[in-house]
Amino acid sequence: MKNAVKKPLILNLLDILHKTDLESIEGNKKNLQNDVINMDDIIIDFVEKPELKNAVLIEGLPGVGNVGKLAVEHLIDEIEAEKFADIHSIYFPPQVLVDEDGLSKLVNNRLYYKKDVGLDNVDLIFLTGDYQGMTPQGQYQLTDRILSLSKELGVEMVFSLGGYSHGDIVDKPEVLGASTTTQKIEEMKELDVKFSEEHPSSGIIGASGLLLGLGQKLYDITGVCLMGETSGYFVDPGAARAVLKKLMRYLGEEISYEKLDEKAEEVEELTSKVQDMGGMQQQEAGSEDLSYIG
Repeated sequence: MKNAVKKPLILNLLDILHKTDLESIEGNKKNLQNDVINMDDIIIDFVEKPELKNAVLIEGLPGVGNVGKLAVEHLIDEIEAEKFADIHSIYFPPQVLVDEDGLSKLVNNRLYYKKDVGLDNVDLIFLTGDYQGMTPQGQYQLTDRILSLSKELGVEMVFSLGGYSHGDIVDKPEVLGASTTTQKIEEMKELDVKFSEEHPSSGIIGASGLLLGLGQKLYDITGVCLMGETSGYFVDPGAARAVLKKLMRYLGEEISYEKLDEKAEEVEELTSKVQDMGGMQQQEAGSEDLSYIG
């Protein structure tokens, strides 16, 4: 019987290393797959967990004219609310934002709070952020998670703030409303908030609507949506100001609107230039109603 030809020692070592590398790669793949599968859809990172009573949630996320976002972020600055949580989710765009210094930040939503606001010394929670959920499932999941946390923190009422776009330039925006109770409708009417069966004809889309619908149905939270009239073509500080003034009258709180007024003047100048250039096109008569609240 002939002797088997033995591999040189160096080849045996290479075979062992190759096999080990393959096993390591496969193991890493499995770990990565497990990480993805086990990753939470929504992650809330708390800076602190405030103790609140009879609290009100005020939402202002990006939407038409960024009316709600502008309003809430202005209010946060004016009353010096404190951030208590960041919300990250796979339902947000796969994106980071980069600031002027080149620093990147994963897109998120943020929660703030302020105690003892207004005549009745109510506690407020503010929800704002970079994006809303990208899909219907994401909208429902995120809204449910926010409402669940809000209920845990003692929230009994929610205000969702947004814009109502009808395609025309608005010089003096009115504020339209919707609510989950007739009592709140009457209270808002006393503040000259307009309620109509015709508007918004397409309903309230996104977080502004779901906070009312899910809040009432699942968490027994009373809801009011305040919508500032806006063209929908530009960021609209004027509409944000109109919405905030109604909300502040309801809460009995005084704030300055100077920064919003400055932004509104800048937008008015831009609007005038676009109109002079003939850049604004009127919607065709009888076209489909694409009004949107957000």
